[in-house]
Amino acid sequence: MLTQKTRYSILAMVRLAKEYGNGDLLVINEIAESEKIPKRFLESILLDLRKSGYLGSKLGKNGGYYLNKNPKEINLLEIIELFEGNVAFLACASKKYYQVCEHCKDEFNCSIRHVFKDIGDYTYNKLANTYLDGLI
Repeated sequence: MLTQKTRYSILAMVRLAKEYGNGDLLVINEIAESEKIPKRFLESILLDLRKSGYLGSKLGKNGGYYLNKNPKEINLLEIIELFEGNVAFLACASKKYYQVCEHCKDEFNCSIRHVFKDIGDYTYNKLANTYLDGLI
């Protein structure tokens, strides 16, 4: 299950993607109101996204936030991994964060691992191939 922070980050990024390329910057209040995100929580999220290079910001009267990259280049996997880390259900079935399973006698033949690896692979690929522009 995604944390509230990750869910809010996706909502904010999709909202910013809608404005991409039109020259408008979005202030925190606009995003918070339109996406029903608590402003204080959103401030922290936008700061994390800016530090990670996904967003730019401009101070002042006409300031706000904007996407640094084209929405066609930002996928859900990137955003989720930024806030959640691993998207796999089991560490022994993870693509990026693999760890040997302490419970498994034979990892190669473990039926539980195979089921969760299949689910994880599907989820990973689906998120990696879902870009912000497709969510607008």
